[in-house]
Amino acid sequence: MGTQERYRKVYRPLWRAGLEVIPNAVPDGTMPFVGGYGAEDVVAGFSHPYETPRLVERLNADWYDLAVSSGLLDHRREFLVRLPQGTRTHQAAQEYLHSGNDAPMVWTRVRLLKRWDIMGRGAASAFLGVHAGHPGFGMMALDSSVYVRASTGEIGVDVLAVGHPDRSESILRNMERLVLHDSPYVHRELKERIAVWLAGRAGSAVSPPGS
Repeated sequence: MGTQERYRKVYRPLWRAGLEVIPNAVPDGTMPFVGGYGAEDVVAGFSHPYETPRLVERLNADWYDLAVSSGLLDHRREFLVRLPQGTRTHQAAQEYLHSGNDAPMVWTRVRLLKRWDIMGRGAASAFLGVHAGHPGFGMMALDSSVYVRASTGEIGVDVLAVGHPDRSESILRNMERLVLHDSPYVHRELKERIAVWLAGRAGSAVSPPGS
């Protein structure tokens, strides 16, 4: 897939939602996956049932408040969002999750523009959800200090913030299990990235000789 195709199918819809993609700019050492967190890791969040009046507007307002208060946005309003590799949409990635053939989700650096609509146009683009008012995404601060996840359930939308996911014992144990055990739900490329990240983290924790 060429750059022009990815721009047309992925970057342009995100731009219309107020996210400017910054290609090839994910910070080195970013953890490749966040999952398996516990209640003790959640530092903030909110939920709204689908029947909430002006649902998209309310979701957008609360997401922005959470993004600012949790430190998701840096001083340039930049952060990371997980997108499927290639041009596969979030919805397609979910549909093919159990097939073992889906492309892994990867971090992409974005900048929040002055005019944005994450929970409406963003979710409707199928890269940040299923349709307007039904978001599904993972976002992380550039320094990995917070991870924000949105998901849709049977009765409403849940958004939560996980503080310092790279320090969470629950998340780290889950990553180790994913590497050690075969699972049809974890793409081989993602498993390799997790293994490399864990190895690098272990190496950085070792004090150099003579220190």
